Amino acid sequence: MEILMAIVVGVLFTSAVYLMLSKSLLRIIIGTALLSHGAHLLILSVSGLKEGAAPLLGEHAKSYVDPLPQALILTAIVISFGVTAFFLVLAYRAYQELGTDNMDQMRGNEGND
Repeated sequence: MEILMAIVVGVLFTSAVYLMLSKSLLRIIIGTALLSHGAHLLILSVSGLKEGAAPLLGEHAKSYVDPLPQALILTAIVISFGVTAFFLVLAYRAYQELGTDNMDQMRGNEGND
């Protein structure tokens, strides 16, 4: 299972970097969202994919899953959602002001290379 997760994380990182290197602002935002999802899966797979019960103390407290990576990932999901929402609002406002989502045109280069 860890090999499958490593392949999925690699695909997410590869596609995120590809999207972040494009000129469209919306593709850059989608790339950052994919990168954050890849990081979440990386944290989960590095902590070890284990099977067990919920971490409740009681009579059967022998085999349980460590809740710390899950708590870290939950916090990271909330933060990445907030950052993605901010990026989307910023991109919408930039599109309203400038009329384009092309990064070269936003800089004022107008594509003259």
